[in-house]
Amino acid sequence: MERRIVLVVGHGSREAAANDEFEQLVARYQARRPELELRHGYIELARPSLAEALESVPQSAAGVTLLPLFLFAAGHVKNDIPLALAAARRHRPEMAFNSTRALGVHAELVELLLERAAEAMPIDDENAKRTAVIVVGRGSSDPDANGDFCKLARLVGEARPFGWVLPAFVGITRPRFAETLELAARSRPERLLVLPYFLFGGRLLRQIEEQAAAFAARYAWIQTGVAGGLGVHERLMRVMDERIAETTGLQLPLACDHCQYRTPLPGRAEQVGGLRAMLWSLRHSFTHSQAAPHVHAHRPLAKHVLVCGNVDCAARGSIALIESLRRLVKDAGRQRDIRLTITSCMGRCGEGPTMAVYPDGIWYRGVQATDASEIVNEHLLSDRLVARLVDTIMQ
Repeated sequence: MERRIVLVVGHGSREAAANDEFEQLVARYQARRPELELRHGYIELARPSLAEALESVPQSAAGVTLLPLFLFAAGHVKNDIPLALAAARRHRPEMAFNSTRALGVHAELVELLLERAAEAMPIDDENAKRTAVIVVGRGSSDPDANGDFCKLARLVGEARPFGWVLPAFVGITRPRFAETLELAARSRPERLLVLPYFLFGGRLLRQIEEQAAAFAARYAWIQTGVAGGLGVHERLMRVMDERIAETTGLQLPLACDHCQYRTPLPGRAEQVGGLRAMLWSLRHSFTHSQAAPHVHAHRPLAKHVLVCGNVDCAARGSIALIESLRRLVKDAGRQRDIRLTITSCMGRCGEGPTMAVYPDGIWYRGVQATDASEIVNEHLLSDRLVARLVDTIMQ
């Protein structure tokens, strides 16, 4: 059987060196995963384009999985890739196309960033208390991506006892790197460590280095260091492994990429283990039971309904859908044991509004507010599937 193709998608740069670094990563990853057939394409500024890469897939391929090599899910991941997939599916309806998540906030990437920090400026825990750290990202018009970046910067602060850890951006949004440098100077640190959170080198990293050098000249008494980009590294490839495994069904993703009870986060490894998580759960149950009976005493859920509220699904009517579902469930008097939750992206962009019903494991797509009554009456209240809307039945 023809192997499934994994198409690694990069942003693309006007600078050949940055594209070469991306392609070196693809080559290293291919050598690491010989069972996969890897190809690559770019969103913009370099060739082959994503459309060209998809077009070049042989007809005999079993399918294509896109792996967006983007740190966070912003416009390219949320818009360009779904549009390219939709076009590919129209062109080749007989072939299966899907995409992994973006790399996202992940403990391995925090560890890698800390490794780059140690290379730039070795600091022990005592010196860390007098060190200011600025984690610098590109910046996005997508608040979700900016929020994830700030979360990553906070995890750096949780990992080491730095005196100050500040997020900053080189463009599009604020706080800008230049103004954050001045804010850090007013804190009078002994050291300033700049951590660019970029996969590869290029113009923006040089801009960060130039601004840091100008800062060091103005504040000569502050020891200043600048780390390099993440680059080609085993930790990055392990995150790529996870994203592919999630999408091809080898494992089911939970929200554990940065859960201190499940993942050995930098500086928090001792928290990992079922015992601590169980103790928190027991304490929660115990404290509630002391005050029962009350409205918040939890009764078992019969069903949990997830509705995508991300940009694409919201534009297609998911907000009106969940409001209709909530009203109908409340009218039926089932609001305490049928829970409805609006989620971020559920990975079905271009096919929504998407919703899932658990514990049944039923995913619906293309659901509109006008379908809410049928969903509630047939599935949620009577356990009969609405077959015309079913996307996936999870086993």
